[in-house]
Amino acid sequence: MKNIFKSLFVLLAVSALASSCDKWLDINDDPNTPTAASAKYYNRLPFCQFYLEHAWEIPGSNAAYYSQMLASRHNQTAGAMNWNMGAANRGNNAQQWFFVPCASNLQDMYDKAMEAGAYHYAGAAKFMRAFGFMEMVDLFGEIPYEEALGASVAPKYNTGDEVFMGCIGEIEEAIELFSKTQEAGAEPLATGDSWNGGDAGKWLKMCYLMEARWLVKLSKKGEGSYKDGKYDSAKILECLSKAQQSNADDTIIRHTNENTSTHDHEGWDEVVTYSGVHSCIGQNNYHYWVSKMLYDNLTNFAGNGVEDPRADKIIPWVRSAKSASTPAEVKWSADGKWRRSLPVDLTTSIIKDNGPRYDWAFSNGKWSISGSDCPPERLGDTLYVRGRVGYFANSPDPLYRQASGNDASALSGAFHLRADSPSVMASYAEACLIKAEVLFNKGDKAGAYTAYKEGVKANIDFMNGYLDTWAGYATVAGCPSFEKMSDAEINDFVNNGLGTAGDITLAKIMTQKQIIYLLTLESWNDMRRYDYNPEVFMGFAVPYNYLNTAAWQDYLPMGKQPRRWPQASYERDYNSANLTAIGEKVPGASSLPLTKEGDAWYSSKQISTLPVWWDYAN
Repeated sequence: MKNIFKSLFVLLAVSALASSCDKWLDINDDPNTPTAASAKYYNRLPFCQFYLEHAWEIPGSNAAYYSQMLASRHNQTAGAMNWNMGAANRGNNAQQWFFVPCASNLQDMYDKAMEAGAYHYAGAAKFMRAFGFMEMVDLFGEIPYEEALGASVAPKYNTGDEVFMGCIGEIEEAIELFSKTQEAGAEPLATGDSWNGGDAGKWLKMCYLMEARWLVKLSKKGEGSYKDGKYDSAKILECLSKAQQSNADDTIIRHTNENTSTHDHEGWDEVVTYSGVHSCIGQNNYHYWVSKMLYDNLTNFAGNGVEDPRADKIIPWVRSAKSASTPAEVKWSADGKWRRSLPVDLTTSIIKDNGPRYDWAFSNGKWSISGSDCPPERLGDTLYVRGRVGYFANSPDPLYRQASGNDASALSGAFHLRADSPSVMASYAEACLIKAEVLFNKGDKAGAYTAYKEGVKANIDFMNGYLDTWAGYATVAGCPSFEKMSDAEINDFVNNGLGTAGDITLAKIMTQKQIIYLLTLESWNDMRRYDYNPEVFMGFAVPYNYLNTAAWQDYLPMGKQPRRWPQASYERDYNSANLTAIGEKVPGASSLPLTKEGDAWYSSKQISTLPVWWDYAN
């Protein structure tokens, strides 16, 4: 498989070198004769970073819908939201974007960096390898690991625990490498680092956060040493003490909304500066409405009657005008020209009744529904606002216009969805909320509350600072989606909306984690760890559409929840012998019902009910 990947690398290198406008994707000295052998370790790094980020965001923007925080009517995202495990997912994308353009380069990058004494590049290679393989475990449970990216075209599989512990070992090696001083003559990390600008200290903190993020997933394994695959609260807290200590330590990827000449020819032929979430969700129809679960948690968290200042940034807005029939619960901008969306209640039949479907009904200069083709139950659809955003190909600004060129038909989108929205790889907010969870479960409610409050405030401050990105567009003036949060509303929510040290609960902590994990794989990971418990995730309920669609229960029987994705299609088609063989080592695999005698365990319709290794108790 190694030689195949090297050939693919050469092809990808040619496309990446097509332009000199974006130097961060130029990976060889000679664009006319690029080879794997001539690629410098520092030129490989930004190329691998780009694909690892997208390999992280693409499946996250699908799998996060299992948590019922968002609603959708489109293909993969609607399948996840409806718990229709027979629907398409992004498993092929997830594995391809990591293995082919990223992971295939990491060993050469590591070897050349070590030879040059460029320990920070070697550390980055180890970090990215561990990060990618851990994602594969989260999604698929089992994956080729020890033989992956080697000579075999049909590498043997490793069990989930083998890959998990291997990734822990690799992240710890990355920590050692980032802690070293590079040798004289080694290329400075800043030359190739598109994430942290060459700041090895930020990489080191990100490594520690990743180790804490991964070790907390062992919460079902019982207290003990992490080296034995147990839940090690002391080790998690130790890692967090060396992770981010403020927002200044975050690893944030900043994107742009511009028409550059460098496109991603390996993936979707899009401009390389876009965020992955924008590519999957923001620029498309019917992918994003805010669910009632998320809406309630943003507008009246824990019933405290204080709106979260992030609500206006996450819930989409639309240019509109009040009328006598406008429901009283609709929120308007101060100038009365923008209307905020109402939520989609996934515990009702709205999706099964083919809605929201007419939310885009704009005619004669206003949002209205007319015509005999609209069923009566859909007449209220204009109260829902999609999260679609504008980007350079269809808009001069971040707004999407349903009627091209008509500002009266503008949609704001949402903070996470724009082409130039940030990609958060590691944050102080996450570090705080992991700490809050661990301390709460240890019985330290006072410490948990302090970390919880600090984490929420950190996420608010991060979002507030990033809103300056869109301040230069005159067309967004007056739209709350783009306005800065005031100190007064921030302080009111942090001091009055979050509750007190006396009433802190695990549900408050985990629900706030869901908000900061919006549209990431970690949202699904937490849901699985706590078994989709509505006492842990405020407002959560099994989706009505799943409960009332018998065909979907063939894949996910009543009482079961989404636990994994089926293996990518090319693993099932071209590496089936090794995939079949690993089933003997997978707990529960032999008990899966099969359609016919002789079928392999992984072909069971109910494969998605099988927990991955960290998701079942020993």
